[in-house]
Amino acid sequence: MKSSTEAAETVFAPEAERQGVALASSQASGQTLAETIAARIRDQVVSGRLTPGSHLSEIALSEEMQVSRNTLREVFRMLTKEGLLRHEANRGVFVTTPSMSTIMDIYRIRRMVECPALAQAHPSHPSARKMRAAVEAARHCRIEADWLGVGSADIAFHAAVVDLADSPRLSAFFFEVSLELRLVFGLLRDPEFLHAPFIDQNLKILTEFEEGKPAEAAATMEAYLNQAERFIMSAYGRLPTKG
Repeated sequence: MKSSTEAAETVFAPEAERQGVALASSQASGQTLAETIAARIRDQVVSGRLTPGSHLSEIALSEEMQVSRNTLREVFRMLTKEGLLRHEANRGVFVTTPSMSTIMDIYRIRRMVECPALAQAHPSHPSARKMRAAVEAARHCRIEADWLGVGSADIAFHAAVVDLADSPRLSAFFFEVSLELRLVFGLLRDPEFLHAPFIDQNLKILTEFEEGKPAEAAATMEAYLNQAERFIMSAYGRLPTKG
C-alpha cells in the first residue's frame, strides 16, 4: 500500500506536469501564472479566435493552457473583473457581448484620445513607423483575404496613433479599450464587410500625418471614427440577437 505522501504525489504529479511549461514562462516574464494565462486569453480575443458569447470550458482550457482548473478559475475572476468575461449561474463563463451603449462609449473615448494624439504629434515620431507597418500589414492581409488579420492590423494602427501621445498610461488604457473593440468586431460575422472600407482611410490618415499635416490627419481621423461608429451601430442593429 502506498503511503499518504506517495498517494499525494500520484494524484498531483499530472497537474504539476501540465503547469510546468506555463509556470516556467510566467517566471521568465516576471508574471504570476494566472497573469500569464490571462494574457494568453486576451491574445485569443485580440486575434479573433474568441468571439462574443463564446463559452469557455474549464476542462478544455485547462488542457490547452496546461494549467490546473483552480488557476483557471483565478484567471476567470481576473478577466470577469476587467469586463472581458461574464459568469452565468449554472451555465459557466462566457466572453462578454458588448451592448450598444458600450459601442457608443468606445467611440467617444477613441475620439477623445486618438484625434488629439495625431494633432499634437510630430511627423517624425517613432510611432509613425508603427502606423506605416500596420497599414502595410492590412493591405497585405487584404490581398490574402485574411480579414481577421486586417482587423488585427487596424487595431495595431490605432494603438500606434495613441502611442504618439508618449503616455504609457494612456497606451495601457487604450489596450483595454482595444480588447472591447475586438469584441465589437466579433459581433459582426462578415469581417470583410466590416474592415474593407477602412483600410484606405487608415492610409489617408497616415499620408496626411507623414506629409506634416497633423491637424488634417486629426480631422480625417474624427470623420473616420464617426463613420465607423455609424457603420457598426447600423450593422449591430440588424443582428438577430444580442447578448
